[in-house]
Amino acid sequence: MNRKATALDVAKLAGVSRSAVSLVLNGRGDGNVALESQQRIREAAAALNYSPNKIALSLRNQQSRVIGIVSDLGVTSPFDGNIIAGADAVARSHGFVTVVMDTELDESRDESAVETLLDRQVDGLMYVTVGLRPLHVPPNMARVPSILANCFDDRPEAGLPAVIPDEVRGGREAAEHVMALGHRDIAFLAGDSLTPAAPRRIEGYRDAFKAAGLPVNEDRVLQVGWDIDAGFHGAMKLLDGVEPSTRPTAILCANDRLAIGVVLACYRLGLNVPQDVSVMGYDDEFRVAKAMVPALSTMALPLREMGAAAMTALLAEVEASPSGKNDDGGAGAGPGASAEPATSAETMVPCRLVVRDSTGPVPAGR
Repeated sequence: MNRKATALDVAKLAGVSRSAVSLVLNGRGDGNVALESQQRIREAAAALNYSPNKIALSLRNQQSRVIGIVSDLGVTSPFDGNIIAGADAVARSHGFVTVVMDTELDESRDESAVETLLDRQVDGLMYVTVGLRPLHVPPNMARVPSILANCFDDRPEAGLPAVIPDEVRGGREAAEHVMALGHRDIAFLAGDSLTPAAPRRIEGYRDAFKAAGLPVNEDRVLQVGWDIDAGFHGAMKLLDGVEPSTRPTAILCANDRLAIGVVLACYRLGLNVPQDVSVMGYDDEFRVAKAMVPALSTMALPLREMGAAAMTALLAEVEASPSGKNDDGGAGAGPGASAEPATSAETMVPCRLVVRDSTGPVPAGR
């Protein structure tokens, strides 16, 4: 059986010291090892199929190279699970692995889930939620560098940074899309105000009208819920028994399920989409928006992008303080360890306009 190559083998082949091999392959070659020698070391390592021992490296750096992720329901969500996928891809590209725990929407399990991950000596923590919402942050997350994704700290002076979608901008760009097609009588069907996404998307809708110098008809803004039946009944309220000259020519929806209900209501009333009424969704839900007939124009939530951005920021903090953990799993004076953390920053990730078949020019004469 062939013996696995060692750092000493690489050093001999490259004609350098073993310490030079360690510096270069552990990312500390610049300023310590000549560029020509760095190149020889990398070529020798590739020729011998050698890579540093991750466990030994972790022990030397006092890092586990593991990031813990707590989710309320993201593990089993076919949609918001993309946040975790985006985070994991970034972690792997930096030589970290992720361990995920799902609380199944049981907030009483949050702190114990975090504690379980801390017991595994994770270098950092991320909390991911299904749907944008404020989070009562488990206090033990302060023991290591931590970040939130698709949620934000509910404390008056928030302690943890958060990466969230720019919902206001998304609502504005949705309205601007149909305005560019000539629509002016535009309705908005939103979910309830229990989630922060609905009022933020409505705010963006209003911003688009303000920017265009147009008044908002408040009768066109209905908070009906989030599901298909809510979209159906909301659209029937807007369209049934209404003269063609007075019905809205476009209906924006706060998610794709509402948009499906609107399309079904249009079909029930003998209206064509988008010839008579343009319909726009939000989320770009997998196997829903694109598969609809007609395929839904929508605002795509940046799920993978949020996960990637959150993990990138978290790893920057972790790698800036590799020796921040105490023996008891707590943290020293490094970032994220303070009992009174600095005011957090929210990173807004823009949603993406996806134009498909459910939106079209304003009907003639309107």
